[in-house]
Amino acid sequence: MTFTTRVKEEISKLPFDYVTVRSELSSFIRYDGKYAKNQITLIIENASVARRMYKIIKMLYGVSIYVTVRIQKRFRTKQIYILEVKDNVSFILEDLSIYKDNKKIAPEEYLLENKEDKIAFIQGLFLACGSISDPKVSGYHMEFVVHAKKDATYFSKVLKELDIPTKVLKRNNRYMIYLKSAENISDLIKMFNAINSLFYFEDIRIYRDHKNMVNRLNNCEIANQEKTIKAGMVQIENIKYLKDNNLVDLLDERTKDVLKYREKYPDVSFLELSEIISSETGKQIGKSGINHCFIKMRDLVKRHKEKENE
Repeated sequence: MTFTTRVKEEISKLPFDYVTVRSELSSFIRYDGKYAKNQITLIIENASVARRMYKIIKMLYGVSIYVTVRIQKRFRTKQIYILEVKDNVSFILEDLSIYKDNKKIAPEEYLLENKEDKIAFIQGLFLACGSISDPKVSGYHMEFVVHAKKDATYFSKVLKELDIPTKVLKRNNRYMIYLKSAENISDLIKMFNAINSLFYFEDIRIYRDHKNMVNRLNNCEIANQEKTIKAGMVQIENIKYLKDNNLVDLLDERTKDVLKYREKYPDVSFLELSEIISSETGKQIGKSGINHCFIKMRDLVKRHKEKENE
């Protein structure tokens, strides 16, 4: 079972909200239905979604609904549920603000009075043509695919009003409204009241965030180690230069001690080197003191090389 199917089945089994269920049905029929003056046809792959649409239509309009189950064997065997409504079709389409006087009604003409209506409208769209990737096997991605650009623009606007920013992209002859922010996807699943799916999504999200944090810390640690080793090699070369040119005696005793211990411990950081010197010699020196000694050494090497080149 895909994560999309899992979320849709959970939504489909939720109790009906009698105040907003009309908005959900309007969105679903508009984007996953075929309708004409005398018939509404819904072709649905998910049994739970088909059952929910059946119950909503029956509850709102009390009409007869003809159900056909077909077996589709393309790619893989699956059942297709066909719901047909042939009674009071004109009234139903007009009541749902979908079709009136032989003319399709624009989605923006459907009155979404409050936040609950907007969520129900988007929920119907998700059940009709939405999908969401499984965070366990791929990145964060949720999308809705519609035929007309004006519909995509309108849905993007409704989602923005719910504080869910989206982007619209043309894909072949259709338009995709999509979002990739894990936080926004999580917020939308929460709005749908798909709590079990939300917990699953958040568990994976927390695990991935923790894993990414650990990786970043490891990368930082490796980078710091490489930086320390590189700096140590340069310092060892400078110490060798001082010895080859009999310049070590020009340095003070503290700096000489630091250089001696750097030769013994070429790969340690300044902090570790300061701790070793303080422990073995009893002379306290901090990280900044170590750095100051190496600056003295570097400046001496630089001055001597400049004199040689004159």
